[in-house]
Amino acid sequence: MGFFDFLKGLDINQGVKEFQGTPGAVLLDVRTPQEYRGGHIPGSINSPLQSLGGKDGLPADQDTLLFVYCHSGARSGQAVRLLNQMGYPNAKNIGGIAAYTGKVEH
Repeated sequence: MGFFDFLKGLDINQGVKEFQGTPGAVLLDVRTPQEYRGGHIPGSINSPLQSLGGKDGLPADQDTLLFVYCHSGARSGQAVRLLNQMGYPNAKNIGGIAAYTGKVEH
């Protein structure tokens, strides 16, 4: 069993479809601002993992469904754990943009 085997179950393309079909949901990109500017999923909000504690870009309603992604799925996993600790119980790690097959914005 490899170190990243736990990420195999994540499908960012399916996660984006779920986000698009969920009214009021937020698509959260937890990569750095530089990574975000280099290309991000349309409709996503950039809230870097390093500054999540400040709640920048996070909805005031903590029950909002959050679809969280990064580059590979590792940072988004960390972000979901942190969001849960911060009182956001509906945060979902959808994986990494590296596996995303849709359009990106710059």
